[in-house]
Amino acid sequence: MRPLLGVVALVTLVSLVSPGLACPAPCSCSTKKNGRLLAECAYRELRDVPRGLSPNVTILTLSANRLGRLGRASLAEAPELQSLWLGYNHISTVEPGAFAALPHLKNLDLSHNRLADFPWQDLRNLSALQILKLSNNRLAAVPRGALAGLRELRSLWLNDNELATLARGTFEGLPALAQLQLFHNPFNCSCKLFWLKEWAHGTSVVLSRAGSTLCAAPARLRGRPVTDIPGALCVPPSAQLTYLSGPAAAGPRDGPTLTLHCSVAGSPPPEIRWQIRTAARRVDIHGPTVARDGGAKAGRQRFLAFKNGTMAIPDFGKEDEGTYTCLAVNDVGTRDVSVNVALAGSANPAEELPRDDPQAGHAGGHSCAKGDELDPSGMGEKLVIVYRMSGQAWNGAGAREFRLGILPLALGLLLW
Repeated sequence: MRPLLGVVALVTLVSLVSPGLACPAPCSCSTKKNGRLLAECAYRELRDVPRGLSPNVTILTLSANRLGRLGRASLAEAPELQSLWLGYNHISTVEPGAFAALPHLKNLDLSHNRLADFPWQDLRNLSALQILKLSNNRLAAVPRGALAGLRELRSLWLNDNELATLARGTFEGLPALAQLQLFHNPFNCSCKLFWLKEWAHGTSVVLSRAGSTLCAAPARLRGRPVTDIPGALCVPPSAQLTYLSGPAAAGPRDGPTLTLHCSVAGSPPPEIRWQIRTAARRVDIHGPTVARDGGAKAGRQRFLAFKNGTMAIPDFGKEDEGTYTCLAVNDVGTRDVSVNVALAGSANPAEELPRDDPQAGHAGGHSCAKGDELDPSGMGEKLVIVYRMSGQAWNGAGAREFRLGILPLALGLLLW
């Protein structure tokens, strides 16, 4: 009886410790000196992640197999993983969530696979990640903000992919980043990528093989290092805002027409946008609201934005008082210039609008990188007062009648 009890006790003991020693048949497992459990499954001709991994395994090597995909639950048995090596497989698909349940992961190697896409959203849960290798795949894009939150990331390999461009700020918010590999990608060195040149020149991050990080397009820059894009081709936008108002029409309800004109420059030519902030509304206008035939587009009759940068607000009233901002936007950055507009009653058409101190500098406008939020504290420091007058008062002063109400009632003011 005693020998039988001994056997039962031994079986019970093995069953208690076996989860920590569990090892799939194709793999070999061992405990490292630092106490970490290693599952060595490389070079096994595996087509799937083996089942039966210990929940305590911290290092899993699956390199040089024939894995074709990773399912959402492929790594669910190993939530304590710190290092995962998956290089030199045939992986073309990784389901979202495959890595999301590995919060301790520090090293992830998916190099030399066939990935055209990657579950970038999984990185939000990998705040401990230090090394990310995605080189030698087929990735054509890194989404904006995909790497945000990886404050421990030290080494990032994106070389030998199909990246033609990268969103501004892709590598910002990575304080620990020390090494970056981008070579052997078909970069289109348009001004959308100019930020990378500026970032590379101003960062302490080592851009490995920078001389092999070359432009594939346009033709005139083919073979030239990305870090050597000519600055003359990419000029941040500048903007000037002038404003003027015309007299009211003869009708008792008709107010003056306020006309703003935004002159912009830069390379490539900037797009003009408008932001209007009044007490009752917030309006964002991207592009003209007036059609080619001169008619207002549907739903845009109140604020008339023309292709040449002119904004007209006919019958300007108290409800239109507020801050009017012109934004000049191109691939290099954004420039904004603003003015506060108020309405006052007057019967004296000769009275001038207040002038700004010419020595006051560039108040009312500032530059920002493309995609940055505008700083409301820097907007609307210039004040325009639009004087409301009846058509009779204007004509009674001996002036000619202006049918369009566009000629200036006051001197135009340039805002930088």
